[in-house]
Amino acid sequence: MSSAVLLLLGYLAGSIPFGVLLTRWVRGVDVRQSGSGNIGATNVTRVAGKKLGAVVLLLDALKGSLAVALALWLVPEAPRMHAAVGLAAFLGHVYPVWLKLHGGKGVATALGVLVVLVPVAALSAAFVYVGFVAAWRVSSVGSLAGGVTAVVLAAFTARAPEYAGLAVLLFALILWTHRGNIHRLLRRTERRF
Repeated sequence: MSSAVLLLLGYLAGSIPFGVLLTRWVRGVDVRQSGSGNIGATNVTRVAGKKLGAVVLLLDALKGSLAVALALWLVPEAPRMHAAVGLAAFLGHVYPVWLKLHGGKGVATALGVLVVLVPVAALSAAFVYVGFVAAWRVSSVGSLAGGVTAVVLAAFTARAPEYAGLAVLLFALILWTHRGNIHRLLRRTERRF
């Protein structure tokens, strides 16, 4: 399978808008028209409840994991391609072709990608996220703290430098997708659960 096809599959997997599809199917609402308007698990939780939010979180992570797992299986000795497919899945979530390039913030999909490539870093980041959200009740704080954790631990545990580099790149992109949240955090107006 060619590199271009793998990248396209990664992007298309990432672009599946589970938040939009499931809230419409289960609740009959468009999550983009409620709460923060974001299609990710945090807003789905606000709009449609914790159970559906958890399902969206899992599916958004799985689309990243499965895309990278496929690349690992098809081209096992190509860490640069694994990282590129992971990035494509992330970008698919953030800029999905089906939603006119208006997607989510990419945290769950990034987690799914990193679980496959740097599992210790990813799982530690998930625990940090849960701890911060439990303490502060602000999802963006947990996401940013988890991202820092993933970057630091990936630097020490990655099997290939490309994987550690991907963790840094994904965190930089998550900072970009969270720029509004960061602005609200600085003004102390960020939404709580």
